[in-house]
Amino acid sequence: MPGASTLYAAIDLGSNSFHMLVVREVAGSIQTVARIKRKVRLAAGLDADSQLSHEAMERGWQCLRLFSEQLQDIPADQIQVVATATLRLAKNASLFIDHAQQLLGCTINVISGEDEARLIYQGVAHTTGGSDRRLVVDIGGGSTELVTGEGAKTTALFSLSMGCVTWLERFFGNRNLGKHNFEQAELAARAIIAPVAERLRVHHWDVCVGASGTVQALQEIMVAQGMDERITLNKLQQLKQRAIQCGKLEELEIEGLTLERALVFPSGLSILIAIFQELQIESMTLAGGALREGLVYGMLHLPIDRDVRSRTLQNVQRRFNIDVEQAERVSQLAVLFCDQLNDSWHLDRRCRDLLESACLIHEIGLSVDFRRAPQHAAYLVRHLDLPGFTPAQKNLLATLLKNQSQNIDLALLTQQNAVPPRMAERMCRLLRLAIVFSSRRRNHTLPDVRLQADDDALSVTLPAGWLDAHPLRAELLQQECDYQSYVHWPLRVN
Repeated sequence: MPGASTLYAAIDLGSNSFHMLVVREVAGSIQTVARIKRKVRLAAGLDADSQLSHEAMERGWQCLRLFSEQLQDIPADQIQVVATATLRLAKNASLFIDHAQQLLGCTINVISGEDEARLIYQGVAHTTGGSDRRLVVDIGGGSTELVTGEGAKTTALFSLSMGCVTWLERFFGNRNLGKHNFEQAELAARAIIAPVAERLRVHHWDVCVGASGTVQALQEIMVAQGMDERITLNKLQQLKQRAIQCGKLEELEIEGLTLERALVFPSGLSILIAIFQELQIESMTLAGGALREGLVYGMLHLPIDRDVRSRTLQNVQRRFNIDVEQAERVSQLAVLFCDQLNDSWHLDRRCRDLLESACLIHEIGLSVDFRRAPQHAAYLVRHLDLPGFTPAQKNLLATLLKNQSQNIDLALLTQQNAVPPRMAERMCRLLRLAIVFSSRRRNHTLPDVRLQADDDALSVTLPAGWLDAHPLRAELLQQECDYQSYVHWPLRVN
């Protein structure tokens, strides 16, 4: 058990769920020690006069009794507890908070909507890769936060009075999943979003990320159904039609949707559809963190990196004693291959970045054992916490590393949902070739190699006499031609 002084805790008393995150700082990032979540549905206990029912309060207190045991080992100045929308609204919130503070032994701060939005953005900025010019969407139980920013700085932030619990009670209270219910829920949400839409759109974000349970549920559905990880309006509309076909909330069955998330999924879905429509969002991915991460990084006073993934990969290289020079050598060669094939294979920025990431940690399996190193690498990457990478991107990295040498598992490349299967296959081929040509582990031994492609037929051109002068790599290259031919990837060496 880590020493008490190294532990930090963040508790979020949300309108739908109460969350506790316990971490310790490791190499400029955070390592999760404990994560506890309980569905409290506090917002469901608010009546028309904004009075919180005793039953709802009791559900919250019962949850906090569980949290309190973990907090006993953490210094009070290393604990942050915040309350959000429901406790902002409840007229008798002080009754709940007074007893909750006695249970936890620390102060609870009821934060404003703007403060909540700012903390959510900080949590996303610390943990989410890709462009740092972003729109962040968080659909909570009682409020929805919309934030634009660049790097560590927010440029616009709004907290709107709508959430998946309040919309459940207001539009799906009869448990009917009819078309009319969805239309009314979406229209009401659009009416709330419309006044702030233009003030958000003027900031022209590069990426949109979702940091809520609704987006997490959508990711789980898409993984279960073999779809790629990008959320689009078309996919949301398809899921809405599926929900309408189910008819009743109690009969809602969608592959990948858990019972725990099913209750508030239709209401969260209707809000998300309205957000996509009003803000003209093309696609969204899942954020790596949100409010709780914003709290703990704030306590640790860690700067926000402009490239979260680089920090993560460097930490992995140090932790597993990866040969950084060899990793860079393979990475640079793979990027060179991408450049050579740019006009024919069209590997976009996303594919190139993920291929480069795979190269930088491709030897992680050697930290376990040389034998079955690709399998060890895949296992480690699949189960490591990698801030900056989405679950689908982690799965792709693991799949590439599993296929970095010897037999190729086409099914794994097809099943991943971070990039289209054909792009994953091409990334895999370039990784394998970069490893073969870099096997001497010296820069001066790299050949002047040229790749060309005609659709999926790949040709490798080497200087005259190079194969004769390098018999071991010539043999490895012939073996690679054989492995790729087994899965109908044409590879010719000139």
